[in-house]
Amino acid sequence: MSRSTIRVLLADDHAVVRAGLKALLDAEPGFDVVAEASDGAEAVRAALAGDIDLAILDVSMPRLTGIQAVRQLAEHRPNLRTLILSMHDNEQFFFEALRAGASGYVLKTAAHEDLIDACRATLRGQPFLYPRGVAALVREFLEHGPDETQLDPLSPRETEVVKLIAEGLSGRDIGELLHISQKTVERHRSNIFEKLGLKDRVALTRYAIRRGLVEP
Repeated sequence: MSRSTIRVLLADDHAVVRAGLKALLDAEPGFDVVAEASDGAEAVRAALAGDIDLAILDVSMPRLTGIQAVRQLAEHRPNLRTLILSMHDNEQFFFEALRAGASGYVLKTAAHEDLIDACRATLRGQPFLYPRGVAALVREFLEHGPDETQLDPLSPRETEVVKLIAEGLSGRDIGELLHISQKTVERHRSNIFEKLGLKDRVALTRYAIRRGLVEP
């Protein structure tokens, strides 16, 4: 990055967390928090609409998770640097974040120590991995080799639909949010239930909680 001041987007559904992260970044020379968002969809809109260099996204947010937001941003703004911030020392989230296109994964419990280093590494084009994440990557390579990926039965779009169904949105609301027709939403819904072998919305919500798409 040649820009002297890095313009940052912070996305977290807890205002207190955003305030703490903003204070941390504002105290560091060269960083300017110019946009904030309280859910994943709002974060995507802000990142695409504004002159943003770095987006820091909480993994668990309404409407779109941080990982889903990263995937959309990687598609529409591939040069934008993104970091996932999470309470979860969870290998599934960690690998999903990297596969979606995130440049790093920072634990909230260590943000006061790691966030600035993670930001600087990301802006240099280097990945930032917390220590257990490095160990997980090494173990994955040793056990499966470099080309092995975990198979997810759902497409990224279907996963977005699962999250929104579990959050209680109607087919019309989901269609408006994802810019697809209600008929397409129903087709995705039918495919999801068939792929997962689920019978009703309650079972789908339990699945979404287990996947970390929504909080219990």
